[in-house]
Amino acid sequence: MTKSLKLFKEIELGPLSLRNRVVMAPMTRSRATAEHVPTDMMATYYEQRSGAGLIITEGVAPSPNGVGYPRIPGIYNNEQRDAWKPITEKIHKNAGKIFMQLMHTGRISHKLNMPDGAKIIAPSPVPFTDEKMYTDQEGPQDYPVPEKMTETEIQSTIQEFVDASKRAIQAGFDGVEVHGANGYLIEQFLAPNTNTRDDKYGGSIENRNRFAIEVSKAVADAIGNEKTGIRLSPYGVFSGIEIHDEIDKQYTELTDALNDLGLLYIHIVDHSAMGTPEVPASIKETIKDHFKDGAIILSGGYNNAEEANDDLENDRGDLIAFGRPFISNPDLVYRLKNDISLAEPDQDTFYTPGAEGYVDYPKADEK
Repeated sequence: MTKSLKLFKEIELGPLSLRNRVVMAPMTRSRATAEHVPTDMMATYYEQRSGAGLIITEGVAPSPNGVGYPRIPGIYNNEQRDAWKPITEKIHKNAGKIFMQLMHTGRISHKLNMPDGAKIIAPSPVPFTDEKMYTDQEGPQDYPVPEKMTETEIQSTIQEFVDASKRAIQAGFDGVEVHGANGYLIEQFLAPNTNTRDDKYGGSIENRNRFAIEVSKAVADAIGNEKTGIRLSPYGVFSGIEIHDEIDKQYTELTDALNDLGLLYIHIVDHSAMGTPEVPASIKETIKDHFKDGAIILSGGYNNAEEANDDLENDRGDLIAFGRPFISNPDLVYRLKNDISLAEPDQDTFYTPGAEGYVDYPKADEK
């Protein structure tokens, strides 16, 4: 029996009409070329999942300095821009909508994964020491000490986000999502343990929030606030980010500033289903209350329609993003709507090159 839930109802997201309230969450899959150019296989992957009301791509490097992982796609040159065009065309042909997530990894990187001439930069020269970075050439390696960004480099990095956003629109994307979560560059500015600066970009809440706000404003000014969203992870501990006493106050002030910019949405990610601390309901409610004019996307741990729909019906969010279920269920919306059991993903193929575990998961009617 087909389910009739709010999750499957149409919604207006700014100027966009979405066929349902299911979002495909951004997930790194490492299937671009070694030169970080999107591939035909990536076009197949996204087309298979175009039943989502909105697709948010995997993290895309806005500059050579922003490349952290092997084989992640970029949007910092025209070859990459043009390689994205078949992907957006396929999504739009299927009446879907697609945003590009712009992900500058900052200190979470390694020279072996980066283009020649790129360098590892961060708010402060604080290395990540808890884990190792995988490289195709030499396997797991220690994270290097990043170079502290000068104020000139901060401004040039903001411009790289702007240039990347413009290329994304040229490639046919409906908008971009600024990645301010998961311990990457923007969150490195937000967190006091990775931002030890004593200039206008560090120290106080206002100063630590400054980079996130300036990037968001510059992107919104360049392509339109109705085409700009941001992803945040308050209480997130990915990539060495530490929880601190000022989080609630900081994210409340950050939300107020983002609301003033008129951004299209805030995408709140809660990775507690993966073993990290749970994001308190109170901060999610605060962000929603203070983000008066835009939409809230909730992400993290959703595996069934009822749980997602409950958050919609109780006005906790406006759209629900599904992550890993989309990996192994290209027809996820159809399965959720028709109460068809979900296939489990093969974690061994999450980041490996090739079609296995990427475009070879069958749809329900193909079994």
